[in-house]
Amino acid sequence: MAKHGGFPMGGMGNMQQLMKQAQRMQENMQKKQAELNAQEFSASSGGGMVKVTVNGAREVLSVEIDPQCVDPDDVEMLQDLVLSAVNSALKEAATTVEQEMGKLTGGMNLGF
Repeated sequence: MAKHGGFPMGGMGNMQQLMKQAQRMQENMQKKQAELNAQEFSASSGGGMVKVTVNGAREVLSVEIDPQCVDPDDVEMLQDLVLSAVNSALKEAATTVEQEMGKLTGGMNLGF
């Protein structure tokens, strides 16, 4: 019968090693998340008339609108183009963040 709560003495060393690995993984994930948050992603719509840049933290950094596409009669179209470009840039950022964090977690889905 094993002493110390039913765990063999070698189990404690394995537990410490596992804790160290978990801590390293957490540090790597925090570092990668910071890198990805700083990374910029851009997308355009309307043949390049509207360009949006976001970062990995999913913040819109800039919106560029070609002056040629600004017509008072086309405000609704312009709004649709901006929305399309923003959503494309955010989707690209989310995909990259998910892929990069998945590399660190060995494919475990941790909700990044």
